[in-house]
Amino acid sequence: MTLDAKLAIIFFCFVAILVTVIFRVFRERTRGKSIAADDYAAQQAQDGRILALVFSSAIGGMLLTLVVAYVVFL
Repeated sequence: MTLDAKLAIIFFCFVAILVTVIFRVFRERTRGKSIAADDYAAQQAQDGRILALVFSSAIGGMLLTLVVAYVVFL
């Protein structure tokens, strides 16, 4: 497999992670519109879920970095 093909696979993996995170965050924000304006506990819980999604995607990005290093240097 050529380096171009390997890098294309990595690019599509990156796009897949990005699209998944964006889809899940927007879905969570859409669900949050049904929360009452005075329900602060539910709003804070929703914010926590969104932050967890974003920061867990950072772990996916770090794993993708390891894959890139493996493909490029080995």
